[in-house]
Amino acid sequence: MINEFIAHVRKNEDGSWAKPQLLSEHLESTARFAEVYASKFDSGKWGKVAGLAHDAGKGRLVWQEYIRRKSGYFDEEAHMENKPGKMPHAIHGAKLAEELFGKGFGRLLAYCIAGHHAGLPDWSSAEGAGQSALEFQESQVKDLIEIAPFIAANLKASKPELPPWRFANGLDLSLWIRMIYSCLVDADFLDTESYMDENKAEGRGGYCLIVELLERFNTFIKKLDDTSENTPVNKIRREIRLKCVRMAQEQQGIFSLSVPTGGGKTLSTLAFGLEHAKRHDLDRIIYVIPYTSIIEQNADVFRAAVGADQVVEHHSSLDEDDLTPKSRLATENWDASVIVTTSVQFFESLFAAKSSRCRKLHNIVNSVVILDEAQLVPVDYLAPILETMQLLVEHYHVSFVISTATQPAFGKRMVDGIPFKGLENIREIMGDRDDVRELYNSLKRVRVELPEDPNITSSWEEIADELVNYEQVLCVVSDRKSCRELHKMMPEGTFHLSALMCGQHRSEVIAKIKQKLKNKEPVRVISTQLVEAGVDFDFPVVYRALAGLDSIAQAAGRCNREGRLPEPGKVVVFNAPKKAPLGILRKAADTTYGIFASKPQDPLDNDLFESYFFELYWKANSLDSKGIVNLLSPDRQECGINFRTAAQKFRIIDDSKQKTIIVQYGESGNLIDLLKSQGPERWLMRKLQRYTVNVYNNEFDLLQQQGLIDEAHPNIFVLRSNEGYSESTGLLVGETENDPGRFII
Repeated sequence: MINEFIAHVRKNEDGSWAKPQLLSEHLESTARFAEVYASKFDSGKWGKVAGLAHDAGKGRLVWQEYIRRKSGYFDEEAHMENKPGKMPHAIHGAKLAEELFGKGFGRLLAYCIAGHHAGLPDWSSAEGAGQSALEFQESQVKDLIEIAPFIAANLKASKPELPPWRFANGLDLSLWIRMIYSCLVDADFLDTESYMDENKAEGRGGYCLIVELLERFNTFIKKLDDTSENTPVNKIRREIRLKCVRMAQEQQGIFSLSVPTGGGKTLSTLAFGLEHAKRHDLDRIIYVIPYTSIIEQNADVFRAAVGADQVVEHHSSLDEDDLTPKSRLATENWDASVIVTTSVQFFESLFAAKSSRCRKLHNIVNSVVILDEAQLVPVDYLAPILETMQLLVEHYHVSFVISTATQPAFGKRMVDGIPFKGLENIREIMGDRDDVRELYNSLKRVRVELPEDPNITSSWEEIADELVNYEQVLCVVSDRKSCRELHKMMPEGTFHLSALMCGQHRSEVIAKIKQKLKNKEPVRVISTQLVEAGVDFDFPVVYRALAGLDSIAQAAGRCNREGRLPEPGKVVVFNAPKKAPLGILRKAADTTYGIFASKPQDPLDNDLFESYFFELYWKANSLDSKGIVNLLSPDRQECGINFRTAAQKFRIIDDSKQKTIIVQYGESGNLIDLLKSQGPERWLMRKLQRYTVNVYNNEFDLLQQQGLIDEAHPNIFVLRSNEGYSESTGLLVGETENDPGRFII
């Protein structure tokens, strides 16, 4: 006869069994954690009851006998039911919640409880979920009566009250369930960790409070202002920063920061974030940046301002060696005061189903989220993203800063009687329209030359002939193939930048370019648009193939950035021999063409951006191309929500259309050897992220046909040798350096 129900057991270092963690202790402790987390959005009782019910399935005699039978006494991974051969337990807690609280309250909890290991489920198998669907899982539960009576008694005594607000149609309910789920998952992880691995648990937290970080920041800024040149540009940057500090005292909500490139947005947004967080007693600042290529430089600025140990980066290109043990733990649940992450990580997490991705979501509550280069928010997912942002502001005490030189048209409006469900009450930090126009005019440091006849294109040979006339010049084109074609025609020593170069390679090249610019040495660069989002180059001359208005303005931001030239910098827009790629990039270029065809205008006129983006959104096939809102909007009869299917479809980078290749560059050869001999260990794969390149499936097939790719492990592909990778241009898709015609696309 089993006298006490256990949740976890571990072995001591000497091999003996430690005192087991009782099930009652684990349920109560998890409930306390989850209640604290959920109380931040007025849902503490819901977090508590989810914690009390999540492992109810372990309170069955059959499960207790099973857990004792494993490994003689206990298998320390037996609680992970998504592992093969494990006895399920989560669905029993979900079913019990519905039995006790009905299909109303109980169903809301059931999603969280059933998925606390395996991930949030779909309600039914209609979208292909099959036997993982919550409806099917619940139909298989027959032994609820066997659950220990103390579990049901505790649940009945903790029945939650009504949800904290009346849910609106759309994403409101599904986001709230996902937030409760996040609280439960993190609470369960942390309590289990505190028993299984005390050293790991003790390594968490310990970050400075916001008020301490603000003191550090102000000290840094004073020193910076005292030592910086008193140039007109630096004077304007200080004024922008002071406006951010003043506006930070306003009530929480949605703010826009419209500042031209080179206006010091990085430090100004940090000033706003720290002051706003102090004013409203918020927990953290989350920076969301579109490209990993600029995360590194921005994170370096933040570390200099508030301390190297206070900034946690969370993105795929981060080298494991760059993480301290404490910051590595903080990437799991964002339990730090300053988080720097990518758009992919942030937005995909908001629509995720896996416990590891959702675990951090409750720590977005009570925060300032800064969307850097916000014009790059993916148009295909704009509707669910904007709706979720608005809900985070209304119910989860989040303030957003939409920071960019080219402000997108995110505001709510009616168009021909049709509502655009955008953001409400956006407040511009820089003031009214006249204030913003004056700021842009004061920071205008370039002159833009548009093509005289938009119907006449220039050949790559003609563009190359123009570029060689300048010792320092940047040329930005719209696709990787064009970048390589133009680069071939340039003199030896010209730099190339594109996504066919791995992250480590790009970082090294960007550093070399910056050093040459600083030393006033000759430097010519051919690049794709990856340099347009915040890479702080400062060229006297920039060429840009005709593209979206925002891309032209962003490219212009790499010209005379510091305003040191005696004359305005020169920006030349040209008609490339190849149009921008089909899809949103082609539509953006066509929209720009239409604006200038009807009336010649200065492409840097800030008043153009809103109408440009509005027209672009209107031309898009859909602002919710995968139907995310419908998948996550509950039907009224069954509260049917398809969490798992929505997560699978919400992919900013569509993995189905491309494959990742680990290339031979720098130290990657040694790492690839380790991969082949030791397998894909987590630390190793994190290091190898710096040496990956994504290619389209047809490009991958071509490389495979040429025998240049090995499958080091199932679905992990590596470049066989450095033959297929150039030190100057990266992965040679469509050619090799020795034989340009070897590959035919």
